[in-house]
Amino acid sequence: QVQLVESGGGLVQAGGSLRLSCAASGRTFSSYVMGWFRQAPGKERELVLDIDWSNISTDYLDSVKGRFTISRDNAKNTVYLQMNSLKPEDTGVYYCAARHFSGSWLRPAYWGQGTQVTVSS
Repeated sequence: QVQLVESGGGLVQAGGSLRLSCAASGRTFSSYVMGWFRQAPGKERELVLDIDWSNISTDYLDSVKGRFTISRDNAKNTVYLQMNSLKPEDTGVYYCAARHFSGSWLRPAYWGQGTQVTVSS
């Protein structure tokens, strides 16, 4: 069993930065592919970035390329989302998730509770 706890959300002005953290319990953290999702008001949850155990990351949203970066520290059981040059359209609840290597983001194995990010114009 893995528990995921996000932190670092908040209110920021457009152009600012935030770094989200997701702390995972359990001794098998390094074996999971970790991802960050977001859900804007009235919209479906979408996958933003993921990262595997060897720190190879993949981005899924053109709108965040060059602005958002995912990283992980397996020794600390933590995955991060660095968000720069934030825009009002980045507002939403950001969720951390974990899936097995053979799994799918359609059904992650674990979800965090989410952290709110609000970008004011």
